[in-house]
Amino acid sequence: MTISTSLALFISMLVLALIPGPGVLAVVSRSVTLGLRQGLITVVGIVVGDYFFILLALLGLATLSETLGSLFIVIKYAGAAYLIWLGVNIFLSAKKRQVDQNQIATSHSHSSFSSFLLGLVTTLGNPKAILFYVSFFPAFLDLTRVASLDIAIIFAIATLAVGSVMAGYAYLACKARSTISQSGKTPALKYGSGALLIGSGVFIAAKS
Repeated sequence: MTISTSLALFISMLVLALIPGPGVLAVVSRSVTLGLRQGLITVVGIVVGDYFFILLALLGLATLSETLGSLFIVIKYAGAAYLIWLGVNIFLSAKKRQVDQNQIATSHSHSSFSSFLLGLVTTLGNPKAILFYVSFFPAFLDLTRVASLDIAIIFAIATLAVGSVMAGYAYLACKARSTISQSGKTPALKYGSGALLIGSGVFIAAKS
């Protein structure tokens, strides 16, 4: 991994991360509903999911991914169902009164795990990503001569490229949340967030 190769890979992954998809919808929805912190935890889940697919591609484990094809299908539909379930819950919560501070504190750790899981299943729910990385990386390096340092560098590039873009989406979503909350349209905010998650789940389930 030379400096020029690393820079080219970073720019390519940055541009691809900017394209809206299920991951962006999940981050935006979580940020709008629960704030920047939960949005960033969702970003961590997305990046970890990318790590998994990157590792499969770099280590030449595409055959393993084919062997685990049925498992990926299960993960895909389970992830889609989880997204839709979260979306429905947000719709239902929009009809209830705001919970007290003790309830918020009690559910804090649960929300953090849920946010991480949301990001992770959104990425793992798209097993075609392994095919993308298998075809993408050969343009930048020889997969037959990948060293441990190369893998570490690529992980760092993915973290900076994908993580920074998703964190940017989370920040913008929180700014929008603040503006909408001040206008007194919090229920509409929740309905919109729930619709994003449901739409993301349907997209993942329907994608061939």
